[in-house]
Amino acid sequence: MKIDYLTLFPEMFDGVLNHSILKRAQDKEIISVNTVNFRDYAINKHNQVDDYPFGGGQGMVLKPEPVFNAMKDLQRTDKTRVILMCPQGRPFSQEIAQELSEAEHIVFICGHYEGYDERIRTHLVTDEISMGDYVLTGGELPAMTMTDAIVRLIPGVLGNQQSHQDDSFSDGLLEFPQYTRPREFEGMTVPDVLLSGNHANIEQWRHEQKLIRTYHKRPDLLDRYPLTEDDEKFIESYKKQLKNN
Repeated sequence: MKIDYLTLFPEMFDGVLNHSILKRAQDKEIISVNTVNFRDYAINKHNQVDDYPFGGGQGMVLKPEPVFNAMKDLQRTDKTRVILMCPQGRPFSQEIAQELSEAEHIVFICGHYEGYDERIRTHLVTDEISMGDYVLTGGELPAMTMTDAIVRLIPGVLGNQQSHQDDSFSDGLLEFPQYTRPREFEGMTVPDVLLSGNHANIEQWRHEQKLIRTYHKRPDLLDRYPLTEDDEKFIESYKKQLKNN
């Protein structure tokens, strides 16, 4: 996978891209990354990338010329996903991360200032994606977050492919509780089932814990999850147990 970042602050990506999973993915040549400072593509001697909005208003708007010119230098195809980070986009999710992990080429357009000239949105962008109902200074941090979520789903990136399959949201539920040594710490003990060696019982416990955790913290996810008859019985039994306690 090839990933390009159009940004005014390419140095922001150095720390994230040169450590941990993203660095290993580059070392394995599973991904290649490239940051492009679209200020270098400005058309006047002042390297101006923003201007006042037509019609008046607060803030500055990114000009179309630098972004369009920078995009011309990227080797795009019909399959290239050009992502605009903006609050108007689809809320980012594990499903979108999975979808984008199958792309051959992704371009992130990371803006600053008040917004983008609308012609960038309508003529260059294939996907508008939001990180949530809040405002950030620019698109760099969302692009980094998305990159991490996407790349770890590409086969061969993680040492153990099962790792991401056990993560929260991978199957639509939150992740089960995790424990490690010591078995007892300051009076707090590990559930006996995890020490039993009975893998069937362990898997059942983990699944039930995922249902419980999701019920308490993200009940909206249960509306979309394909609950089995056994799942529904377990949840009803758990609800009764809560009422009796």
